[in-house]
Amino acid sequence: MEAVLDIYGLPYKIEAPVIVMDEQPVQLFKETRTPIAATRNHARRVDDEYERAGVANIFMLAQPLGGWRRVAVREFKTKKDWAHEVRILLEEDFPDVKKITWVCDNLNTHSIGAFYDTLEPGMARSLARRLDIVPTPKHGSWLNIAENELSALTAQCVKGRRFATIEEFREEVMAWANQCNTKQKGVDWQFTTHNARIKLRSLYPNF
Repeated sequence: MEAVLDIYGLPYKIEAPVIVMDEQPVQLFKETRTPIAATRNHARRVDDEYERAGVANIFMLAQPLGGWRRVAVREFKTKKDWAHEVRILLEEDFPDVKKITWVCDNLNTHSIGAFYDTLEPGMARSLARRLDIVPTPKHGSWLNIAENELSALTAQCVKGRRFATIEEFREEVMAWANQCNTKQKGVDWQFTTHNARIKLRSLYPNF
């Protein structure tokens, strides 16, 4: 926990970005009846019946102090999907950065080994050298700022809506991310190691 909190306390540096990442599945639904469009007197009306259309998986990548995030939508969230998203981050989003500090939960798919299962060894090693993985502790995923970003995405873009295809869903969440990036809203994380030693003192041993 303190390792993660120390990272969040570091000043913003363009040459040494801190990136947080998390994943979330979303159920897709098809309408069985055509919704009735909104009018001046009535909101849009949607029938209660629907048809399940599979699951989409959100990969949320964000730079808390930089006010940047990228949302990717994939069919699955295997180690290969994770490795490809990290590769895109390193090669396309931050190609000139020598080292990225990467905060994510300790899911077994989030490992350097995922690179070697997905890419040829030379490429895998090249990416691994540029990535410093800092996992959140078990039962401590709340320490991952990407969870906050996912909560905002869910509330502002996903909640109360139905998406029939993964393509439709991808278009909507990417529009959300682009709008957020345009506003350049960063994260003001205020829970520090000092706070943790007071408020979570039961987690520490007594001497």
